Amino acid sequence: MMFHRLRLFHKNQLGFTLVEVILAIAISGIITGSITATIFQVIIGGARTNNHMIAVSQVRDAGYWVSHDTVMAQAEPIIGDDPGTPAVEEFLTLTWSDWESGEVHQVTYTLEDMTGELKQFARNLSVNGTTETSVVAQFINPHPAKTRCDFTSGKLIFTVTATVGGESETRIYEIVPRPGS
Repeated sequence: MMFHRLRLFHKNQLGFTLVEVILAIAISGIITGSITATIFQVIIGGARTNNHMIAVSQVRDAGYWVSHDTVMAQAEPIIGDDPGTPAVEEFLTLTWSDWESGEVHQVTYTLEDMTGELKQFARNLSVNGTTETSVVAQFINPHPAKTRCDFTSGKLIFTVTATVGGESETRIYEIVPRPGS
Protein backbone atom coordinates (compact mmCIF):
# COMPACT_ATOMS: atom_id res chain seq x y z
CA MET A 1 0.00 0.00 0.00
CA MET A 2 2.87 2.31 0.64
CA PHE A 3 4.20 1.82 -2.89
CA HIS A 4 0.77 2.62 -4.24
CA ARG A 5 0.84 6.02 -2.51
CA LEU A 6 4.32 6.78 -3.91
CA ARG A 7 3.12 6.12 -7.45
CA LEU A 8 0.20 8.48 -7.01
CA PHE A 9 2.52 11.12 -5.67
CA HIS A 10 4.76 10.92 -8.75
CA LYS A 11 1.87 10.79 -11.21
CA ASN A 12 0.20 13.87 -9.83
CA GLN A 13 3.41 15.85 -9.39
CA LEU A 14 3.46 19.05 -11.44
CA GLY A 15 6.77 20.53 -12.77
CA PHE A 16 9.66 19.64 -15.04
CA THR A 17 12.15 16.84 -14.97
CA LEU A 18 15.87 17.54 -14.68
CA VAL A 19 16.39 16.60 -18.34
CA GLU A 20 13.72 19.05 -19.48
CA VAL A 21 15.26 21.88 -17.42
CA ILE A 22 18.78 21.20 -18.75
CA LEU A 23 17.46 21.06 -22.32
CA ALA A 24 15.59 24.38 -21.88
CA ILE A 25 18.73 26.06 -20.45
CA ALA A 26 20.87 24.74 -23.32
CA ILE A 27 18.44 26.00 -25.98
CA SER A 28 18.17 29.40 -24.24
CA GLY A 29 21.99 29.61 -24.12
CA ILE A 30 22.32 28.86 -27.83
CA ILE A 31 19.71 31.45 -28.76
CA THR A 32 21.23 34.09 -26.45
CA GLY A 33 24.74 33.42 -27.80
CA SER A 34 23.54 33.74 -31.41
CA ILE A 35 21.75 37.00 -30.73
CA THR A 36 24.79 38.43 -28.91
CA ALA A 37 27.15 37.44 -31.74
CA THR A 38 24.81 39.00 -34.31
CA ILE A 39 24.62 42.27 -32.37
CA PHE A 40 28.43 42.48 -32.11
CA GLN A 41 28.79 41.74 -35.83
CA VAL A 42 26.37 44.54 -36.68
CA ILE A 43 28.17 47.02 -34.41
CA ILE A 44 31.68 46.09 -35.57
CA GLY A 45 30.63 45.81 -39.22
CA GLY A 46 28.89 49.19 -39.03
CA ALA A 47 31.98 50.90 -37.62
CA ARG A 48 34.20 49.28 -40.25
CA THR A 49 31.85 50.32 -43.04
CA ASN A 50 31.65 53.85 -41.66
CA ASN A 51 35.46 54.15 -41.57
CA HIS A 52 35.74 52.84 -45.12
CA MET A 53 33.13 55.30 -46.39
CA ILE A 54 35.00 58.19 -44.75
CA ALA A 55 38.22 57.04 -46.46
CA VAL A 56 36.40 56.80 -49.82
CA SER A 57 34.99 60.31 -49.35
CA GLN A 58 38.42 61.77 -48.53
CA VAL A 59 40.05 60.13 -51.57
CA ARG A 60 37.19 61.25 -53.82
CA ASP A 61 37.44 64.86 -52.61
CA ALA A 62 41.21 64.97 -53.14
CA GLY A 63 40.82 63.48 -56.62
CA TYR A 64 38.07 65.92 -57.54
CA TRP A 65 40.08 69.05 -56.69
CA VAL A 66 43.33 67.85 -58.26
CA SER A 67 41.43 66.84 -61.42
CA HIS A 68 39.57 70.16 -61.52
CA ASP A 69 42.73 72.22 -61.20
CA THR A 70 44.81 70.04 -63.54
CA VAL A 71 42.24 70.46 -66.32
CA MET A 72 42.46 74.24 -65.84
CA ALA A 73 46.27 74.33 -65.80
CA GLN A 74 48.08 75.86 -68.75
CA ALA A 75 51.62 75.05 -67.68
CA GLU A 76 53.14 71.70 -66.86
CA PRO A 77 52.52 70.77 -63.22
CA ILE A 78 55.35 71.25 -60.74
CA ILE A 79 55.59 68.13 -58.61
CA GLY A 80 57.25 68.45 -55.21
CA ASP A 81 59.67 65.99 -53.71
CA ASP A 82 58.41 62.75 -52.25
CA PRO A 83 56.73 63.36 -48.92
CA GLY A 84 59.18 63.34 -46.03
CA THR A 85 59.29 64.65 -42.51
CA PRO A 86 58.64 68.42 -42.63
CA ALA A 87 55.40 69.71 -41.09
CA VAL A 88 54.23 71.18 -44.43
CA GLU A 89 55.33 69.76 -47.77
CA GLU A 90 54.63 71.16 -51.22
CA PHE A 91 53.10 68.33 -53.14
CA LEU A 92 51.87 69.77 -56.44
CA THR A 93 51.67 73.23 -58.03
CA LEU A 94 49.41 74.14 -60.98
CA THR A 95 49.15 77.51 -62.77
CA TRP A 96 46.67 79.02 -65.25
CA SER A 97 45.29 82.35 -66.44
CA ASP A 98 41.59 83.12 -66.41
CA TRP A 99 40.24 83.38 -69.98
CA GLU A 100 38.07 86.43 -69.34
CA SER A 101 39.91 88.50 -66.73
CA GLY A 102 43.47 87.37 -67.37
CA GLU A 103 43.99 86.82 -63.62
CA VAL A 104 46.78 84.39 -62.83
CA HIS A 105 45.72 81.47 -60.66
CA GLN A 106 48.22 79.29 -58.87
CA VAL A 107 47.19 76.29 -56.80
CA THR A 108 49.65 74.61 -54.51
CA TYR A 109 48.68 71.40 -52.80
CA THR A 110 50.44 70.61 -49.54
CA LEU A 111 50.48 67.73 -47.10
CA GLU A 112 50.19 69.12 -43.58
CA ASP A 113 50.59 67.35 -40.25
CA MET A 114 47.61 65.89 -38.45
CA THR A 115 47.65 63.76 -35.36
CA GLY A 116 49.72 60.61 -35.84
CA GLU A 117 51.38 59.70 -39.12
CA LEU A 118 48.50 60.76 -41.37
CA LYS A 119 48.34 64.16 -43.05
CA GLN A 120 45.70 66.50 -44.37
CA PHE A 121 45.68 67.56 -48.02
CA ALA A 122 45.41 71.35 -48.28
CA ARG A 123 44.69 73.45 -51.37
CA ASN A 124 46.25 76.93 -51.44
CA LEU A 125 44.69 79.02 -54.22
CA SER A 126 46.50 82.25 -55.05
CA VAL A 127 44.83 84.74 -57.40
CA ASN A 128 46.92 87.83 -58.14
CA GLY A 129 48.69 87.56 -54.77
CA THR A 130 45.60 86.85 -52.62
CA THR A 131 45.79 83.38 -51.10
CA GLU A 132 42.89 81.25 -49.92
CA THR A 133 43.62 77.99 -48.09
CA SER A 134 41.20 75.09 -47.63
CA VAL A 135 41.59 71.53 -46.43
CA VAL A 136 40.52 69.25 -49.25
CA ALA A 137 40.99 65.88 -47.55
CA GLN A 138 42.17 64.36 -44.30
CA PHE A 139 43.67 61.06 -43.16
CA ILE A 140 45.99 60.94 -46.18
CA ASN A 141 48.80 58.40 -46.02
CA PRO A 142 51.94 60.38 -46.98
CA HIS A 143 54.10 57.38 -47.85
CA PRO A 144 55.43 57.83 -51.43
CA ALA A 145 54.03 54.47 -52.50
CA LYS A 146 50.56 55.48 -51.28
CA THR A 147 50.19 59.16 -52.25
CA ARG A 148 52.13 60.62 -55.14
CA CYS A 149 52.02 62.54 -58.43
CA ASP A 150 53.77 61.76 -61.71
CA PHE A 151 53.58 63.67 -64.98
CA THR A 152 54.26 61.34 -67.90
CA SER A 153 53.13 61.22 -71.52
CA GLY A 154 51.12 64.43 -71.08
CA LYS A 155 49.08 63.00 -68.19
CA LEU A 156 49.14 63.74 -64.50
CA ILE A 157 48.88 60.47 -62.61
CA PHE A 158 47.69 61.18 -59.08
CA THR A 159 47.64 58.32 -56.58
CA VAL A 160 46.04 59.00 -53.21
CA THR A 161 45.39 56.79 -50.19
CA ALA A 162 43.29 57.63 -47.15
CA THR A 163 43.30 55.49 -44.00
CA VAL A 164 40.59 55.80 -41.35
CA GLY A 165 40.43 53.44 -38.38
CA GLY A 166 42.42 50.72 -40.14
CA GLU A 167 40.30 50.90 -43.31
CA SER A 168 42.09 52.22 -46.42
CA GLU A 169 41.02 53.38 -49.85
CA THR A 170 43.41 54.03 -52.74
CA ARG A 171 42.53 55.55 -56.08
CA ILE A 172 44.61 56.40 -59.10
CA TYR A 173 43.52 59.36 -61.22
CA GLU A 174 44.87 59.89 -64.73
CA ILE A 175 44.21 63.49 -65.71
CA VAL A 176 44.91 65.03 -69.09
CA PRO A 177 45.39 68.81 -68.90
CA ARG A 178 43.52 70.95 -71.39
CA PRO A 179 45.10 71.39 -74.81
CA GLY A 180 47.80 74.00 -75.02
CA SER A 181 49.27 73.28 -71.61
